[in-house]
Amino acid sequence: MSRFDDRTLRLRENMSGNSLVLPIVLWSHNAPTHCISSLLVMDDLATIISGCHDGQICIWDLTPDLEINPRALLFGHTTSITCLSKASASSDKQYMVSASESGEMCLWDVNDGRCIEFTKLACAHTGIQFYQFTIGTQREGRLLCNGHYPEILVVDATSLEVLYSLVSKISPDWISSMSIIRSHRTQEDTVVAVSVTGILKVWIITAEVSRMQDMDPVFEEESKPIYCQGCQSISFCTFTQLSLLVVCSKYWRVFDAGDFSLLCSVPSENDQAWTGGEFIAADKVIIWTEDGCSYIYKLPASCLPASEHFRSDVGKTAEGSIPPLVYSIADRADKQLLICPPVTRFFYGRREPFHKLLVQGDSAGRLTLWSIPDTSPLQPLSSAAELQVSSTISLQEAFDKLTPLPAGIIDQLSVLPGSEDPIKVTASVYIPSQGRLVCGREDGSIILVPATQTAIVQLLQGEHMLRRGWPPHRTLRGHRNKVTCLLYPHQVSPRYDQRSLVSGGVDFSVIVWDIFTGEMKHIFCVHGGEITQLLVPPETAAHESSTACGSVASDHSVGLLSLRERKCIMLASPPPLSHPGHQMASV
Repeated sequence: MSRFDDRTLRLRENMSGNSLVLPIVLWSHNAPTHCISSLLVMDDLATIISGCHDGQICIWDLTPDLEINPRALLFGHTTSITCLSKASASSDKQYMVSASESGEMCLWDVNDGRCIEFTKLACAHTGIQFYQFTIGTQREGRLLCNGHYPEILVVDATSLEVLYSLVSKISPDWISSMSIIRSHRTQEDTVVAVSVTGILKVWIITAEVSRMQDMDPVFEEESKPIYCQGCQSISFCTFTQLSLLVVCSKYWRVFDAGDFSLLCSVPSENDQAWTGGEFIAADKVIIWTEDGCSYIYKLPASCLPASEHFRSDVGKTAEGSIPPLVYSIADRADKQLLICPPVTRFFYGRREPFHKLLVQGDSAGRLTLWSIPDTSPLQPLSSAAELQVSSTISLQEAFDKLTPLPAGIIDQLSVLPGSEDPIKVTASVYIPSQGRLVCGREDGSIILVPATQTAIVQLLQGEHMLRRGWPPHRTLRGHRNKVTCLLYPHQVSPRYDQRSLVSGGVDFSVIVWDIFTGEMKHIFCVHGGEITQLLVPPETAAHESSTACGSVASDHSVGLLSLRERKCIMLASPPPLSHPGHQMASV
């Protein structure tokens, strides 16, 4: 999960016997971390979706003038977002689907941020494409998913139910990338995919196949080696409907979409690693690199169906010459050092405005946009023009523009004399039965406050903001450094004493507190790393574990701590990895 200073209050009020639950999120002055892992632009070019390694999804509004502003953060995944896709073709109801590396899939309403459907599969998706077909007068949507499994799963776009799969008879393997070729002349559409071993696969989707819901596999129509190991992306030219672009880490190639003959092959320069590309016109492609640079190339005549030289290089095995470079984008050596490689995608509007956009998201939570012109620069093609940024913003910059600045959860109790920034909250737990909020802080202290009064202080302006030490609170001190996790076991199961509160810290310790008196009952010091998680064993656990809590530490040790008897029942640690034989045993 992410480590940012947000805390959610779930305030309850009994109204005529009904329980009203009101979630309130307070972010503080610092924006949440948002290390972007995937991007999506909706068809109307009015909304950008970004998924991140923390599992959150951010919805950004995009104006016709290409100004970007964050609108909402969606929480539904517990691990890194691996891919995003639209899940509807309607402009009225905009749906999108997200997948995580743990196999979770969520269907979202983009307009209001609701999670409509959730499922979890045993396999992780790395790519999803939306596919719509017509049955009679009705249109239905499907999601074609590929990932760490040797097939393409076809999922219902509304229920997220797996309907059937596209399977390989010949050389089955994981699919690196796929593209859907829509046919306007026949009722047959084509799915083209490249496996991790460089085998091109072709499936035909007919109206009968689209209606299938009985899990019968559909086998490929064609399987052909095209020797494209390390395929990063495959895309179909919608401008001519006659070409395929395959981008690998060390070269990119254009194929004839009819018989998959190689039309041209271009190697990378200066040890660049390509990570993707798209057609931006009938005669131009944009290719981007791992370090965030992008280049627009003009295709040779042998790749252009309208040229008399089309297919003139078919059969030549040698790498072709580098085609003319039209534009370079973000090709500069002074780029900010980032934790993870940036994510780059190309989108163009299918409705007005018909912008062609290159979108990039990085590990600092920054989105950058370039508007791709339809015309080439007037300067000679021997020197590529640098395309200027159209718009850029980060989550932190958006936070800094807000007036007043976003409130933290206990800012009024956390400001130190002579300091502008409050002490950061690093862990929290809300206890509805007591109306209390427990906040652990980076200095090792734990603050107990009434939740409703705390929300009023931070969100409503008034004279109460001037009261010193308000709202009433209690401070627990025992950890020598940052509090990393909190657990109120009685909230999970009534078998626990309602007086017990458990905290874990970066100082390797787990402390048991009396929540009513503030007394420290016991300190467990059994781990060799900071405590990362506190858990309650299931009801079916052994009797001696019925009043114990589990603790997980950064040294990968796991403890079972008895809260009643104040002793460690069990401590499990991985074997040392210093000796090669031990490493193998561990694996």
